[in-house]
Amino acid sequence: MEALVIHSSGDLRVEDYQTPAVSSGQVRVRIRSGGICGSDLHYYLHGGFGAIRLQQPMVLGHEVAGVINEISSDVTHFSVGDRIAVNPSLHCGQCRFCQLGLQNHCLDMRYFGSAMRMPHVQGAFRQEIVVGASQAYKLADNVTDAEGAMAEPLAVALHAVNRAGPLLGRKVLITGCGPIGAMLVIAARRAGATHIVVTDMLDQPLRKALKVGADEVINVAESPETLKKYAVDKGYFDVLFEASGNEHALRAAFDVIRPRGIVLQVGLSRKEFTLPFNTIVAKELDVRGAFRFHEEFGVAVDLINKGLVDLKPLVSATLSYRDAGRAFALAADRTQSMKVILDFE
Repeated sequence: MEALVIHSSGDLRVEDYQTPAVSSGQVRVRIRSGGICGSDLHYYLHGGFGAIRLQQPMVLGHEVAGVINEISSDVTHFSVGDRIAVNPSLHCGQCRFCQLGLQNHCLDMRYFGSAMRMPHVQGAFRQEIVVGASQAYKLADNVTDAEGAMAEPLAVALHAVNRAGPLLGRKVLITGCGPIGAMLVIAARRAGATHIVVTDMLDQPLRKALKVGADEVINVAESPETLKKYAVDKGYFDVLFEASGNEHALRAAFDVIRPRGIVLQVGLSRKEFTLPFNTIVAKELDVRGAFRFHEEFGVAVDLINKGLVDLKPLVSATLSYRDAGRAFALAADRTQSMKVILDFE
């Protein structure tokens, strides 16, 4: 079987990769679709992000869906032929954070396609993979493999919304409209937000934001003054979701968040930020982070299966994994793409 293996910045290869035997509690999955994520792009373009750097070859990918082609004898709730989304997160269940219900902070977390630990955790951009049955979530017949692969970024957005607290009737600003920013629009609307404004520096992602439910979009590169109308009377928005990982976007947004508003940082940055602490103190702002997810993955699959969210407008292109160079170049070009899907068939 073949896999997409990153060796260093720009060095992505299709290589033979052996699939291990199925053990107790596991299933073998024939991967059909995989979504290229921002972290995949960081590894491909920069060899990592922040202090996290590639130190050995690693299979990329953690947004995948496929079909089960083998199950261990003790797995009774799945059958060969079941189509599934794969949760890339495997926590230990034993550490103090798992025991506290904070599984996304597991001290022994194994997350597909991650160089956060050594040896690296190999990813899921391969034709076949063996996973724990607990990581498999059935897809409805009417759901495409591409939609199933997008359960992971939707789960990230759902977790961020969960971290923000109740959004019923809230006014929300989302800075940065990549796939996570767009899915934050969907998740915030499902949670009851009544006014959602999205900012970005490009028109293409902002058009996608309108398609998935944003009330207003602002191109801050072309019209940097437009956002300032929301700074009147100490700010308008109840909640900020910062999804760009851009310090300038974050700092500019502090002026338009009302006193005691919530600032939720979702996007990762290649460097550390400097925050306006005087503003944070004077406005009594609540600054929070959101990292990965846990129970939200199952919720994401359930929403997709029931047709309660529509992710199809976010898919820009589907290319064969054998054409990975072109696929990653397209995914990196935000003037042309939102979510690029790899076809592993």
